[in-house]
Amino acid sequence: MRPTQDDIPIGLDNKHHTVAFMTEIPAKILCNLPSWLYNARNDDYRPIRHDGEVEPMKIMYGMLVALTPAALWSVYAFGPAALIRIVAGIVAAVAAEAIFQKLTRQKVTATDGSAAITGMLLGMAVSISTPWYAVSVSAVFGIVFGKQLLGGVGKNLFNPAMFGRLFYLFVFPDSILPWRRPFDLVTTATPLEILRETGEAAGVPILDMFLGRIPGTIGEISTLALLIGFSYLVYRKFVRWRIPAAAFSVVLVLAIIAGHNPLFYFFAGSLMLGACFMATDPMTSPRYPKGQVIFGIGIGAIIMAMRWWGWQTPGVYEFTEGTTFAVLTMNLTTPWLNRKFKPVRAAK
Repeated sequence: MRPTQDDIPIGLDNKHHTVAFMTEIPAKILCNLPSWLYNARNDDYRPIRHDGEVEPMKIMYGMLVALTPAALWSVYAFGPAALIRIVAGIVAAVAAEAIFQKLTRQKVTATDGSAAITGMLLGMAVSISTPWYAVSVSAVFGIVFGKQLLGGVGKNLFNPAMFGRLFYLFVFPDSILPWRRPFDLVTTATPLEILRETGEAAGVPILDMFLGRIPGTIGEISTLALLIGFSYLVYRKFVRWRIPAAAFSVVLVLAIIAGHNPLFYFFAGSLMLGACFMATDPMTSPRYPKGQVIFGIGIGAIIMAMRWWGWQTPGVYEFTEGTTFAVLTMNLTTPWLNRKFKPVRAAK
């Protein structure tokens, strides 16, 4: 039965009903998004145990030590400008956390290392062309909106560094360009841009990609430096190694199916930085082994999908890498994975 005029809400007619519906629903979603995210926060967080004791601060500072080789290489390859961006990220993140906690009368935990990691990771995940203030603003956004407003350490659903980087990609999209080659700072395409343009995972020496003689974000270019730091985390049992192992396995299988050299996919882009240091964040990744494997599989699959079929908007920055979207998407599954695979204790 056709609706009568009386069935239409006051102030609307048939002509504008669809428009009102299309604007009202997104508005309601945006208004309720903060409460939805807060209710979905990661309440099942527990730090990794080391030597039988929970030592979250030790893990945080261990992560800073592990990131140091890649940070030092970036300064060597790009000069003082790389150090400025890393320091800008750290200072902004630590300051934002301290100020927010002070204003909200919480215990100030800005010195526990977690905010510094967020700032350092964000500073290493930008181009050398990015202004330092863009790093600082993004770090503040990641800390305030991606961490503190969702409950703080151990409650935040999303990795704050990735949350800040998502903000950076959409608010400062042009600042990531041009990509510059290490040492001589000549403008050139990244390996993933070459892949997108030619469809071939070739043309870039694998050794250059492994050592860090290719254009890319500040902290992602040297696979060797990243693996040195990751090995330290594994040795100290500070990291959930199943996550990157699962992600790398998916990348390996898909690269072989595509007939491409898997080493290209391992060494290009931010796979190493993202899988080894961002996806393994103990606050936002699954606690239990089976959940960690599924988490890593999802990250690997999303990264490869974005590399092959990512957004391409003419005249706007093209997303040739999907690490940010992969980590944040899988962060959404962490509470469910923790509940799904939580061990059932046998009754005594």
